[in-house]
Amino acid sequence: MSLETRIDDDWKTAMKAGERARKDALNLLRAAIKQKRVDEKVVIDDAAVVAVIEKMLKQRKDSITQYEAAKRQDLADVEKFESSVLVAYMPQGLSAAEIEAIVAAAVAQSGAKAPSDMGKVIALVKPQVAGRADMGEVSKLVKARLAGA
Repeated sequence: MSLETRIDDDWKTAMKAGERARKDALNLLRAAIKQKRVDEKVVIDDAAVVAVIEKMLKQRKDSITQYEAAKRQDLADVEKFESSVLVAYMPQGLSAAEIEAIVAAAVAQSGAKAPSDMGKVIALVKPQVAGRADMGEVSKLVKARLAGA
């Protein structure tokens, strides 16, 4: 079963069960997937769905920070709930050791010697960790490794 089909099935289940908040969160996700399909005129596969979810999670994280800074805990709680719904559809995350091993292999494979070679390393690492690791953290790790190289 594709990820998109699973999301649709879960949306229907939430609707039938009267879980309004969950249904609304899944409806936002379904709309974002449909928007990507229309904008790019492509068939959406699981990798594209994961990319949409990553983008939505990042938006939620930013919103939570802003709402909490503005002392709007009610709105932050809604965003946190939506994040918890979205996270359920993400693939299993990588451990720090696995990410370090992927970065080390990419540095060796690309022959990167300085921080200016970071783009080469990221280009090799990104397809391997997409949806399974925070690219901000991966970027910091690559930068640190190249600074020490």
